[in-house]
Amino acid sequence: MKLCWLDVRESGPARDAIVEEAVHQRVDAIVAADPAELEGLPPTVRKVLFPGGGDLPADLGTVDLVVVDGDRGRVAALAQEHPDVEFGRFVEVVDADTLEEACTAARTERWTVLLFRDPTKIPLEIVLAAAAQSTGNIITVAQDVTEAEIIFGVLEHGSEGVMLAPSAVGEATALKTAADDRPPALDLVELKVTGIAHVGMGERACVDTCTYFRQDEGILVGSHSKGMVLCVSETHPLPYMPTRPFRVNAGAIMSYTLASGERTQYLSELRAGSKVLAVDVKGQTRVATVGRVKIEKRPLLSVDAVAPDGTEVNLILQDDWHVRVLGPGGTVLNSTELREGDRLLGYLPTEDRHVGYPIDEFCREQ
Repeated sequence: MKLCWLDVRESGPARDAIVEEAVHQRVDAIVAADPAELEGLPPTVRKVLFPGGGDLPADLGTVDLVVVDGDRGRVAALAQEHPDVEFGRFVEVVDADTLEEACTAARTERWTVLLFRDPTKIPLEIVLAAAAQSTGNIITVAQDVTEAEIIFGVLEHGSEGVMLAPSAVGEATALKTAADDRPPALDLVELKVTGIAHVGMGERACVDTCTYFRQDEGILVGSHSKGMVLCVSETHPLPYMPTRPFRVNAGAIMSYTLASGERTQYLSELRAGSKVLAVDVKGQTRVATVGRVKIEKRPLLSVDAVAPDGTEVNLILQDDWHVRVLGPGGTVLNSTELREGDRLLGYLPTEDRHVGYPIDEFCREQ
């Protein structure tokens, strides 16, 4: 879970509303320049004092953490004066010397707050690599939520947290959403194939993503929103063509797939930049970005299956042996070799859908 710090030192008239929103969203910390501005905050929020380069007030009140703009010696001296308060160090990175300071702080301090003046993320990558074995926390200043999303993903694991100075109500919610945008695992079920039928020609979609899939990973696809089959990526060797480890030959264009946030999308709706949910045989998930979708006319195969609770599932996919789905334990099954009684892995969303969003209403799909 990534940390979200809200810097309200220059929030102006909207400060109280921003703080109220931040507390409601359970952000991890509120950052202020005066201890008085941190009074009254609930214990669920870390109270961070960041006075800049000035002297600390004699009474730190209920402050939990002080961020010091200065060298390591000053941080250590202040920590001795105030043994009941945590201290961290602020470093503004503008050149090679300050980058080295940032690396040292990240390796040695319990808390390091970093501000990078240049738009490149290479300095942050260097700091993260330098502090890879450290147990401290790196909080990186973000100019907006979009940059925060990038910071969270630098070198795959990103900073431990982001500090954002919100300009309006709503940004605390957006930041928290970005920090928590790591999809939960899904409870996959074992489906039993009950019927196979050749259904003629139609358009199918290959979903090409901007990521490498693992051999036990693919995307969930189904003709109905309440039942999907795990279609494997083209990571497994083929005799007549190279593997395409970024691709899932997913199914007919009207099929549903899962995006982030449990929202469904039709395969025909996916575009470059869309998001789909990559799922492995254990139900672990991650968000994958779509690079393109290839829609072509091909012979199609309809696969019917049933879940243990009786839910009927259907998948229409390309009728060709190199198109594959996943079974229990990561078994790879060619579509043209499926038979009644075969076992597939699937997922059964419980909600009906309206424009892809879960909704509690009557909806019958057949």
